[in-house]
Amino acid sequence: MPAAPVLLVVAHGSRDPRHAATVHALVREAGALRPGVRVETAFLDFTVPSVPAVLERLAADGERDVVVLPLLLTRAFHAKADVPAVLRQAPPALRIRQAAVLGPSPLLIAAVERRLYEAGLTPADKGSTGVVLASAGSTDPEASAVIAETARELRRAGWCAVRPAFASASLPRTEDAVRALRSQGVRRVAVAPYVIAPGRLPDRIAAGATGADVLADVLGPAPELARLLLRRYDTAHPARPLAAVG
Repeated sequence: MPAAPVLLVVAHGSRDPRHAATVHALVREAGALRPGVRVETAFLDFTVPSVPAVLERLAADGERDVVVLPLLLTRAFHAKADVPAVLRQAPPALRIRQAAVLGPSPLLIAAVERRLYEAGLTPADKGSTGVVLASAGSTDPEASAVIAETARELRRAGWCAVRPAFASASLPRTEDAVRALRSQGVRRVAVAPYVIAPGRLPDRIAAGATGADVLADVLGPAPELARLLLRRYDTAHPARPLAAVG
């Protein structure tokens, strides 16, 4: 059997050290589920190692096939422009496939619900709890549409009301969505950050959640995200059979 392609997870990066720590924890979770695959992490900005540095190291190690997975919840500018641009600088010895971004996926809905339950809610609370699905925000209409659809899927999972909110670029802000749910007569309001790792924008979401009853954690190294990374990896090289990752 040929060696499995390397899985290179590419995150945006942040000056906040919590961001890299969370990304590395998630990638370790995914690697533990697939011990036969070499898994690496790189960052587009602010944090090392950079994508070019990791690609150079892989080529020097004799690797040839690499699946690059953008650690992004929607297909916005970073997935459409930044990642392809940096991959065009890859060593010519590498055969690279860019995997799809993480969202949308039922596994992300499950991860959001996991964080809400960890924050103190239970499935029995769904009928009386409204959720603000708070994302980083994007000027890309495709990305905003995916967030809106994810909010609808969360509503179909049984929560009494769900409103999307954005920390930047788009409206409404988290605090406005909380007030809107209150004005609907929703008894309990929870804010679910639809972001992978801590940083400036997640902190802005938390600041806007002061009027809510519950603030969930970021998605982070949730088991559902680790499994989703492997699903995207498997789909990106269909010549290999899909493994049972749930």
